Amino acid sequence: MNQTPVTVVGAGVVGLSIALALQARGLPVRVIDREGPAAGASAGNAGAFAFTEILPLASPRMIRQAPKWLLDPLGPLSVPPRYAGRIAPWMWRFWKASWPAQVRASTVAQTALMKLSQAALDPHLELSGLAHMLRHDGQLQVYESEAEFRASLPGWQAREEAGIAFTHLKGDEIAAYQPGLAPGFTHATFTPEWQSISDPRDYVLAMAERFRAGGGEITITRAERLVAGGVETAAGMMPGRVVLAAGAHSHHLARTAGVKIPLETERGYNTTLPAGAFDLKRQITFGGHGFVISKVGHGLRVGGAVELGGLDLPPNFARADAMLKKAKRFLPGLDTSGGTQWMGFRPSLPDSLPAIGALPSRPDVFCAFGHGHLGLTQSAGTAAIIADLMTGQDPGIDLTPFSPARF
Repeated sequence: MNQTPVTVVGAGVVGLSIALALQARGLPVRVIDREGPAAGASAGNAGAFAFTEILPLASPRMIRQAPKWLLDPLGPLSVPPRYAGRIAPWMWRFWKASWPAQVRASTVAQTALMKLSQAALDPHLELSGLAHMLRHDGQLQVYESEAEFRASLPGWQAREEAGIAFTHLKGDEIAAYQPGLAPGFTHATFTPEWQSISDPRDYVLAMAERFRAGGGEITITRAERLVAGGVETAAGMMPGRVVLAAGAHSHHLARTAGVKIPLETERGYNTTLPAGAFDLKRQITFGGHGFVISKVGHGLRVGGAVELGGLDLPPNFARADAMLKKAKRFLPGLDTSGGTQWMGFRPSLPDSLPAIGALPSRPDVFCAFGHGHLGLTQSAGTAAIIADLMTGQDPGIDLTPFSPARF
């Protein structure tokens, strides 16, 4: 086995999952991060292992909805005007990825990664001693009309073909799964395989402690460039093999090796409400409005939507306010006082598939980024793949659709 040191760049849920997997294989591994564990999207996500989400964001339906959504600056999808020119090439790739043949191929690839990730989760939780943090509440997707529900059926057909369990509900049946919803929701679909972690930030911090307890080192420093034989950081040269798992910042480091990967930033917003805000039974997804409500710790998190605005623009917390206002309308008994707002960066590639595998022309550098909304969901599976690749084993999945060279 290759005992060359490994530097994992990124101490989020993907990076630390990989670090633990490599450590378990007996490899010498260190982790570096510009801010430390759980400093980015890994702390502020909805906490879901969304194994049922096999459909790519890029799709004909999204393309049909996008013009309407883009007209609302506080809606499910927005592009700040001053960022529109910069993101135009990514949007062109996104549009091409929405063609039916590409959607079918992406769905097959996403399904395979989801199945692997679901199978890898329990072993990963046992390895990290965190199985007690897993919840098995399922998820409720709700619809405001017969037409909206009917429009969702092709997606549920694709899930049925992938072996995903679900139950369609209507009328009074919905209240058995979640009392207190506004009567305007006429249909819903319950997915029992949807799981969640009790608190995503605590989960990542606990993984960091487990990694350190196993002899691993986490250094707060900035990775500056990939060089022959390692990565140059603000703390000096770190020799050996490298894993790029720095989320929305990963493509900047790839570019220092001459590789351009079209990663963009989906800026996600949420408000976390304190305990007692509402008796939520399970995550509720308001697909027509692009946001969810989930249990986090002892409170609730209201968030989601997509703002394609890069890394540098100031936050627009009016988006979080708009979702909270809608949540109150959809759950009339919700207490919206005392919340804490947050904005974070989701790393998104135009075909909705992450980049997993060796960086082009650099067999000693492995990519593990671009998971979009699904970083937590696919973290254990990505870790298993990277650990297999770095120890010369077959990961048991076709990695061609995820190749960093596909662009």
